[in-house]
Amino acid sequence: MYLTRQTPFYRSILPRFPVTDADLIAACRQGSGRAQKLLYERFAGMMLGVCIRYLRRREDAEEAMLGGFAKVFRALDQYRHEGSFEGWIRRIMVNEALGQLRRKEPLHLAIDDMVTDVPATAAEAESNLHAADLLALLADLPAGYRTVFNLYAVEGYTHPEIAELLGISEGTSKSQLSKARAMLQRRLAAASSSASTSSPKEYYATGRY
Repeated sequence: MYLTRQTPFYRSILPRFPVTDADLIAACRQGSGRAQKLLYERFAGMMLGVCIRYLRRREDAEEAMLGGFAKVFRALDQYRHEGSFEGWIRRIMVNEALGQLRRKEPLHLAIDDMVTDVPATAAEAESNLHAADLLALLADLPAGYRTVFNLYAVEGYTHPEIAELLGISEGTSKSQLSKARAMLQRRLAAASSSASTSSPKEYYATGRY
């Protein structure tokens, strides 16, 4: 899993705990396998969550995450300590997940630039939804809707940035986001209706979202 052998002097490279991100970066740059292991363990769970939002299957998300970490370790010398280290890793993971998505699942991005109006209640319901529930609903969206929603609403990309990243127009990015929110609103309404007749455990077991 790790890209270099542990150096014989690795114990002297890292300070005693707590180990900061800067400590890990410096030690990884010197070839410490222990530092690579600690860096991976510190961010793996979080970055797997990032990849899962874009990819339906956990196996695909894990593959993207591992590929992303390989790029992280190769590119560490390019990190200039400008902005958060976590944010730098996240951008690599998002790009890796998008590449995996293109190979596994066509984005099917709409080519029209029409923006669909979404009721204000959609955004309110979206903000009140528990993270796990929202993740389940997002996973069932068409790939294009899911991708743009994640990039804009979760990662904080702007529409111009999304357009450049995906090779689409800004209008298409806005349209995909609007349609994603509209679809989430309909499914939230359906979920509320189903929840009135089923217990939460029964509801999620049936997958009626």
